[in-house]
Amino acid sequence: MNNTKQEYSVERTPKKQKKKSGILGRVMRRILLVLFTVIILVIGGLSVIMNQIFNGPSPSACRVLTMSLSEASATKWVPALFIGQEKVNEIRTEANIPLPDDVTDTSQVEINKDNAITASDEWKDYPDGIRIEPISGDTYNAHIMIIRDPSQVYLATSTDKFARNIPGTRINAQIETEGAIAAINAGAFFDNGTAGPEVGSTPEGLVFSKGKCVWTAGAAPEEGFVGFDENNILVVSKTMTQTQAEQLKIRDGCCFGPVLVMNGHINEQAYNSDSGYNPRTCIGQRADGAVIFLCVDGRQFGSVGATYSDVIDILVEYGAVNACNLDGGSSSIMLYRDTYGRYGEAGKVQTINNYSLLQKEPRKMPTFFMVRPTKEA
Repeated sequence: MNNTKQEYSVERTPKKQKKKSGILGRVMRRILLVLFTVIILVIGGLSVIMNQIFNGPSPSACRVLTMSLSEASATKWVPALFIGQEKVNEIRTEANIPLPDDVTDTSQVEINKDNAITASDEWKDYPDGIRIEPISGDTYNAHIMIIRDPSQVYLATSTDKFARNIPGTRINAQIETEGAIAAINAGAFFDNGTAGPEVGSTPEGLVFSKGKCVWTAGAAPEEGFVGFDENNILVVSKTMTQTQAEQLKIRDGCCFGPVLVMNGHINEQAYNSDSGYNPRTCIGQRADGAVIFLCVDGRQFGSVGATYSDVIDILVEYGAVNACNLDGGSSSIMLYRDTYGRYGEAGKVQTINNYSLLQKEPRKMPTFFMVRPTKEA
C-alpha cells in the first residue's frame, strides 16, 4: 500500500506543476493584453487630442504645439503627421521685426573691475561671486545664476579632439574634471534622435574654447552665436564665421540661438513667435559685465516649460543687454559647487534645476559654459 501511494504521489506532481504553469501563463497573457490595450487607448486618445489642436479652430494653439514638438529631437517629426511638412515649415519661418543690429556693440558693456566688496554691495553675502535665485511663472519653474566676474566664465569641451567615435561627457563629470564651481550646458551638438553613442559627441557649428577655434563643422539648428571676447564682453550675433570671430578676438563661444537680446534691444522676431513651452538654457550679460545663466525646467508636473518671450522677459528683468538661447530640452541643466553649504553639503556639486523625469542622469554633450573659482572662495 505504501509503495502504491508513493507512486501515485510521484505521478500527480508534474500535473499540478503543469496546471499552475498554465494558470500563470494565462494571467501573464491577460496582464499583457490589458497593458497593450491601455497603451493603444492612450496613444489613440493623444492622437485625437493632438489632431483637434493641430486642425482645430485655433491657429495659435496649432503653432504653439508645432513649435513645442519641433524643438525636441525625439518628437520633431510628429507635427508633419497631422498638418504636413509644408505647413510645419511655414510656421517655423514666420517672421516679425528683426534685430536692428548684426552683432553686439561691446562699448555698451563696462565691466566693473573693482574687486572690493562693500557692505552695501549685492555680493556681500556671496564671496564666491555667484548668486542663485529661483523664479516661477505661469507655466514654468526656473533658476537664474548671476556670476560677478565674467573673466571666470569660459567654454569647456568634452575632448581636445572631437570625433563621432569619441563620446561626449556628462556635465556632472566634466565639472569635476575642470574643477569649476558652476556650469550649464552650452551649444548645439550632433543628435540624430536615437540613443546611439555618437549622440552628443561632436558640436554643431563654430566653437571657440580658451582662445582657440576648436570646431567649425556642422550647422546649428537655430541661427545664433554667443561668446566672450578677450575683454570678457559677451558677443551675440545671428551668424558668425571663424574669420569674423578671430577679428572680434573671441576666446570662448558656441552656436545655438536665437539671439534673444542685443545691445539692449529684444529680438521681436523671437519674442512674438510661437516658440512653444520647453525646458530652456540661456546666457546673458548685464551692462556691468556680470554674467547671467538661466535654466528653465520643463516637460514635468508643475513646470511645462517656457517660451522665448518668457525667457526674454526674465533676462531683461535681470538687466541683460546681450543674451542668447542655448541648447534646451533634455540638455538643460545647471550645476553649482556649494561652496558655503547653502543647498546641501558644503563643497559638493549640487544640481540646481530639475531636469526631465525620464532621465536618470544628464545627457552626454561636447560643450559647457563653466565658471572658474574665485581667489576669495
